Amino acid sequence: MSDAILSKVRKLLAKAEDPACTPAEAAAFTAKATELIARYGVDRALLAAADPTSDPVGDLVIEVIPPYALDKAGLLAGVAGALRCRSVRRRERAGYAMHLFGFASDLERAELLYTSLLVQAAHGLAAAEVPPGQHAAAFRRSWLVGFTGVVAQRLRAAERAAAGAAPTGESSMALVLADRSDRVKRRLAEVYPMSRSAPSRRLAGGGRRSGADAGRRADLGGTGLAGESRGALPR
Repeated sequence: MSDAILSKVRKLLAKAEDPACTPAEAAAFTAKATELIARYGVDRALLAAADPTSDPVGDLVIEVIPPYALDKAGLLAGVAGALRCRSVRRRERAGYAMHLFGFASDLERAELLYTSLLVQAAHGLAAAEVPPGQHAAAFRRSWLVGFTGVVAQRLRAAERAAAGAAPTGESSMALVLADRSDRVKRRLAEVYPMSRSAPSRRLAGGGRRSGADAGRRADLGGTGLAGESRGALPR
């Protein structure tokens, strides 16, 4: 991603994260950052339609470690899917490896957003009070599921809005994005011809609503924060 766009996104999010900022101001800054990220994805898609070498289909492996490795893998899958990437979860000794497939620009956006959202989820979980009588780990797993669901919905909405505002028109942009999705799907099938969908999970914790509320407040522009670990969630 260009330095100019990253600079704008980081400045917007720095303002949104300022304790002196009102919720309405923070929401406005966050919405603008999300819009920039989504618009960048559409711009790269249009450029690649004219010059395929500018944004090739590729893959990326991201290690997901405990605690809550399965839930963090779900967050990464949700972010990647909203940004038109596909993912395969592989069991590893220390957790999971998520093998992502997508165009280079979309993989870049997915990793950037996932890293930022994981930090935000860690802060949100630390602040969330486990209700009396509930198991802490069960509550936090359900919290992360609620957080992931809302974040993915917001990202998909931003992507649709950016595609609808593309200069080629909504129908032409839809064709471009459909072709990109097909190419990513074929690439995944070449590497994992026997892949299958994971079964649905049943979670007993009562943190889903609290996590969803945090997902609505989450910054979706990526912060590039240094010094934060992808494993830094409360135990």
